Amino acid sequence: MKRVIIDTDTAGDDTTAILMALHYFKVEGVTIAGGNVQFDQQVKNALYTIQIANPGYKVPVYKGHASPSMTLMDESHWTEERIMGEDGMGNANFDAPNQQPETKHAVDFMIETIHAHPGEIELLAIAPLTNIAMAIKRDPTIVPKIKHLWIMGGVNNAIGNINAVAEFNFYTDPEAAKIVLHSGIEMTMVTWDMCLKHAVMYEDHIQNIRALNTKGSQFFLDVNLHVRDFEFKKRGVDGITCPDSVVAGIMADESMMEQATKYYVDIETKGELTRGYNLVDLESDLGKPANVRVCEKINEHTFQQQLLDVLGAID
Repeated sequence: MKRVIIDTDTAGDDTTAILMALHYFKVEGVTIAGGNVQFDQQVKNALYTIQIANPGYKVPVYKGHASPSMTLMDESHWTEERIMGEDGMGNANFDAPNQQPETKHAVDFMIETIHAHPGEIELLAIAPLTNIAMAIKRDPTIVPKIKHLWIMGGVNNAIGNINAVAEFNFYTDPEAAKIVLHSGIEMTMVTWDMCLKHAVMYEDHIQNIRALNTKGSQFFLDVNLHVRDFEFKKRGVDGITCPDSVVAGIMADESMMEQATKYYVDIETKGELTRGYNLVDLESDLGKPANVRVCEKINEHTFQQQLLDVLGAID
């Protein structure tokens, strides 16, 4: 069984990714990065999601960096309550979680856990990459000890989701993304546009989830139907986008990737109009060695069935 650390800005589909990871993996801990909604709300959301899953063992939650790294340390970042609700949970206003976060900093936990289990820990990165970048900067010796890094972030020569060129996680902290992309860690990147093509739950899929009639299925609907409303108004997508949970699904079954290619990937950190834009060098025009495996297509049915299996098991 994979041993995983989840790095998340818990809101919306992050919750589903956590449920999937708890179903398929041994989750060593959850670390929180600044991202989707207000930081302390993200911490509560992670704790409550773990409570819903009831994995049978304690999954500690650690607070990480609440704001982007490097040049933006003193600036607040754009949050996404308009998409995911004021609480990041579709305005469901769930009760306060029973568990409390740990006092140790997320970066310290990450470094210590990777050293304690060299070559065993995989990272599920579904937030801005601030915590992971800061861990690498503080202790570069963790890099060869990380088994694999799975990233939800960026685009593959496509339109972004926070502006015309950038995806939210990379846009929020492009300096961190640059550190991680060039770290030498073996990594797989699942981009926003791939998710938009292959990881959307449309009405028939939503009805299948509703028919499960479990605590897990109701939680999924409570949290994510708000996102569906936004996606339809914004880009005409009448479904629930699942960019984070699909990464967990791919981790659980890599054969689900029907097309994946290793490319040179880099990110713009200074552009006036293109800050946060990431380059995927499809035709090797830059002549630089490939550094990231980019997922380009998945088996949609496999992912849909995974989601049903996970939500159906939480009752």
